[in-house]
Amino acid sequence: MRFFDRLSAGWNLGMTSLKTIRNNPELMLFPIVSSVVLIAVVLSFVLSAVGMLMGFNAIFGDGSFSYANGAVEHGLGEWLIYVIIFAFYVISYFLIIFFNVGLVYCSKRIFEGEQTSFKEGFRYATSRTVTIFMWAILAGTVGFVLKMIQERGGAIGNIVSGLVGIAWSVATFFVVPVLAYEDVNPIDAIKRSGQLVREQWGEALGANFGLGIFSFLGFFIAVALGIVSSFIHPLMGIITGILAFLFVQIVVSAARMVFISATYQHVHGDPYGDFDSEILDSAFVPK
Repeated sequence: MRFFDRLSAGWNLGMTSLKTIRNNPELMLFPIVSSVVLIAVVLSFVLSAVGMLMGFNAIFGDGSFSYANGAVEHGLGEWLIYVIIFAFYVISYFLIIFFNVGLVYCSKRIFEGEQTSFKEGFRYATSRTVTIFMWAILAGTVGFVLKMIQERGGAIGNIVSGLVGIAWSVATFFVVPVLAYEDVNPIDAIKRSGQLVREQWGEALGANFGLGIFSFLGFFIAVALGIVSSFIHPLMGIITGILAFLFVQIVVSAARMVFISATYQHVHGDPYGDFDSEILDSAFVPK
C-alpha cells in the first residue's frame, strides 16, 4: 500500500476512533481522572521538593536559598532533586499506563458488543498493577536518563535525547495492550510492541495524523471560543479557552487508545467494533 493510501486509511481509522468515543463517552473518564490525579501528583511533588530544599537550606545555607548554596553545596540538595525527579517519572508513568490499560480493556469489551463501565476498567487495571509498576520503573528510568542527557549535554544532548525519545515513543506505541493482555516482562513488552509497530507502522502513522489534525483544529476552536468569551469577560475568555483545549486533548487521548486497542484486536483476529473491516483487511497487511 502506498504512503498516501496508508494515510487515508489511517484517517478513516482515526475518525472511527472518535466515533467510538462519541458513542461511549464514559471512556473519556479514563484520561480525565488520569489528568486530575496527575495534576495532584505534580502539585504534591512541587510542594514537597520546595519544602525539603528549604529545610536543607535552613540547616546548611545562609537563610537565602539559591541553587548554588546551602544544601546544594554539600551535594545533598542535588541528590534529593534527582531522587524526586526519578520518583515523579515513575509515578507519572504508572498513573498514565494504569488508566490507559483500563481504557483499552473497556474498548475491547465494547468491540465485543458487551456493556462496560469505568469501574470495570479500573478493576481490571488494578489486577495488572504489578506488571504496570514494573513497566513504570523502566519507563521512568528511560525518561530520567533522557532528561539528564538533555540538561547536561548542551545542544548535542538535546538532539540525542530528542532522537532517542522519538525512537522510544515509536517502539512503545503498542505497549499498553501488550501490558494489558500478555504475560511479559517490560523488556519483552518493548520487543512485542516493536514487532507490531514494524508490521503496522504505516497505519499507525496515518491514524495519528488524522487525530493530530483534529487536535490542531481543536486548538484553533479553543482559541476562537476564548476570544468570543473574552468579550463577556477577559477571565471567562481565558477559562473557556483552556477548558476547550483540555477537552479536545482528552478526546484525542481517548481516541488514540481506542485506535491502538482496535489495531491490537485486529492483529489477533479478535472483534474490533465499528472499524471498517475492508479498510482493516486492506490496510493491515504484515510486511
